[in-house]
Amino acid sequence: MNLFRLLPAVDELQKDEQFSHIQKKYEMSEKSLTPLLAEAIQSLREEILKGEITEADAVNDGLKERIFSYLKEKIKGELDLNLLPVINATGVVLHTNLGRARLSEAALKQINDVARGYSTLEYNIEKGTRGSRHDLVEDYLCDLTGAEAAMVVNNNASAVYITLRALAKDKEVIVSRGELIEIGGSFRVSEIMAESGAQLVEVGTSNKTHLKDYQGAITEETSMLMKVHKSNFDLVGFSAEIDTGELLDLAKKHDLPIYEDLGSGTLYDFKEDRIGKEPTVKEKLEAGIDLISFSGDKLLGGPQAGIIVGKKEYIDALKSHQLARVLRVDKFTLAGLEATLQAYVKGMEREEIPTVRDIRLPAEKVRRRAEVFKQEVTSKTGNYSLEIEQDVSKVGGGTMPTVDLATYVVKVKHRTYSSGKLAEKLRELRFPIIVRMKDEQVLVDFRTIDENEIQGVIEGFLAVDKGEEK
Repeated sequence: MNLFRLLPAVDELQKDEQFSHIQKKYEMSEKSLTPLLAEAIQSLREEILKGEITEADAVNDGLKERIFSYLKEKIKGELDLNLLPVINATGVVLHTNLGRARLSEAALKQINDVARGYSTLEYNIEKGTRGSRHDLVEDYLCDLTGAEAAMVVNNNASAVYITLRALAKDKEVIVSRGELIEIGGSFRVSEIMAESGAQLVEVGTSNKTHLKDYQGAITEETSMLMKVHKSNFDLVGFSAEIDTGELLDLAKKHDLPIYEDLGSGTLYDFKEDRIGKEPTVKEKLEAGIDLISFSGDKLLGGPQAGIIVGKKEYIDALKSHQLARVLRVDKFTLAGLEATLQAYVKGMEREEIPTVRDIRLPAEKVRRRAEVFKQEVTSKTGNYSLEIEQDVSKVGGGTMPTVDLATYVVKVKHRTYSSGKLAEKLRELRFPIIVRMKDEQVLVDFRTIDENEIQGVIEGFLAVDKGEEK
């Protein structure tokens, strides 16, 4: 039997009911589906050449069924989304791999409203003339921090880059060796500074920097003094760093600006809740720092952005630089950021901003969520062993690394699956659940699981138990 002669033609397959069904199911045009169909036929032809298809496979339209089966798998692979929503059951509030800060309901609504149509992105509605996107959130940032001016770029690394490029290109910038940190993804502050064209002048040692180190490094080519807040690690033991006040006096004496990369940045004072020692942006500006940059999607609890606040003369120089257009943010970021900042203006950040709320969440509330989960799962299946234990959550995102947030976790064991296999099965759900692995145990931390997500977690674990795809 010549199997090649039994291969159906493209136009014949297009008339088949299965083709129409696939087209409707995946909402694809005939034009986009046809090349994939031809590819499926070619794939089967290659299998015949390799001897992988026998005469028995061709019985009862077997070849046609294989073609359509291949077509479905191909489409599914191409149309499956790569950026998926997940349930964060790790207890890490600002989980960089899982998108850092989740947005408030108000921010989501504002983004959705702006996305649905046109907006005043660069339009002054009062004057009926062209406006500036820089103006959209500047007043909020100035009111909340006490800054003279502010601007937003696409992330904090960009904020560092444009600041040094615009204000210190081909000039010296003095920074302590102990502050030349490496941030996520192996990006180093020293390398960003080098790319900006600024001439890095390192002073002090990795563990100790004194005022005299800065004094001895200042020359006619010095353009600014820079501080980098160590938000993603803590230096303990035999160490010393310069107090901001001391550095300010030195800067004034030599008529030099001080720029601080605050990194995580926070508008809410977590110190009031005895959580960490992070200074607020406002505190830093009140101390006399001329320019500060920080992230929008860390402790602020907004979308990814690099926020720069400080004296107007420096912000104006940044706004007028050509890089401001290269690094500008889009309407969606500004919409989410504006709604986030409004919560702070209203004094509602504790209630409305998920990041602030989750970091402050008392351990007892976490325990109650864990108990609901345990009760529901054990009432429906006996294949899980669930134990609630005390543990700690982390802030994450390179923020407050030494801070432990008291929490309760559910230690989960399955009768059949190993811990590794159980974690894998949970990741394979249609709405993936990402758990914490500790000492080869699956831990579920409800600090980062909202009340409205608990039922989804319960259903996910039950689906894994039944071998279903949830």
